Amino acid sequence: MAFTPEDVQRLAKLARIELGPEQVNATLGHLDNIFGMIAELRQVDTNGIAPMAHACDVGQRLREDKVTDGSIEQRDRCLALAPESEAGLYLVPKVIE
Repeated sequence: MAFTPEDVQRLAKLARIELGPEQVNATLGHLDNIFGMIAELRQVDTNGIAPMAHACDVGQRLREDKVTDGSIEQRDRCLALAPESEAGLYLVPKVIE
């Protein structure tokens, strides 16, 4: 896909980026390189290859999903930092009428 300086200026306008004439030419070269690499990648035969979320076969380390009591002392320390609290809850201004 060949870009023109007008294409780059249009993209810059859509992105709300101000480009000078020398920057337009530099960006034009960068875009041509990027889309050239994409064209090369599209030529690779990927039939029979399963999609994957990560290049390495790794799993996430997840904590056990269980309810904990939590610390009343920790809750009280956090509530003490709040401007207002009542009965163990944060009080916030009403935002929806």
